Amino acid sequence: MVSSNDPGWNNGKDAGKDGVSRRSFMVTLGASAAAASLSQAAQAALPKGQDAQPESDVRGPGETSLTLNVNGQSRTIKAEPATTLLDALRQKMGLTGPKEICDRGACGGCSVIINGNLVASCMMLAADAEGAAITTIEGLSKDGALDPVQESFIRHDALQCGYCTPGFVMAGRALLDKKPKPTLAEIKKALSGNICRCGTYTNVFNAILEASGQPPVMDSAPGA
Repeated sequence: MVSSNDPGWNNGKDAGKDGVSRRSFMVTLGASAAAASLSQAAQAALPKGQDAQPESDVRGPGETSLTLNVNGQSRTIKAEPATTLLDALRQKMGLTGPKEICDRGACGGCSVIINGNLVASCMMLAADAEGAAITTIEGLSKDGALDPVQESFIRHDALQCGYCTPGFVMAGRALLDKKPKPTLAEIKKALSGNICRCGTYTNVFNAILEASGQPPVMDSAPGA
């Protein structure tokens, strides 16, 4: 450890002929190492074979054009690079089915389906969704007919305040698209990222069961 009494620690007064002191050399070395580490970390986060974005392609800091494929339609909006997909859908496109509740990906209220996968839209940048197929609850109905999951939610009264309902419907739809006949345990696991503050879980689970063509059951066994 170097102390202030060390002859080599003189607030830069020990600079050699080239004007570089021991202290400035160490500071520069540390900064260079940190920059290299950050660069390597950013590169590692990219998909294999994809190079870092060229400087000429960097967007911002102001609004930029984004083209998103939402509910089968290509829509171009103006948004800042930091705009989340949730804000783009609600504020820029008027699709208010996805709800902003926790704004940290913990409640499922903002759930949408992207390329077949359930995604919390509050945790994804709109720019990162370009080129993907995005489905919101507004896109589930076809030719005026509700999706079977939506119809089943109505029949089973699987909502109270209704604020979390779009997220649950999207989670149920995403599950049935991958597993048409899920068990009750599989339904609970698939919907575990969605929170209902009114406690209508039993009706929600039964709605998904019926939408899958299976008879609803009474959820009488805790943890079943």
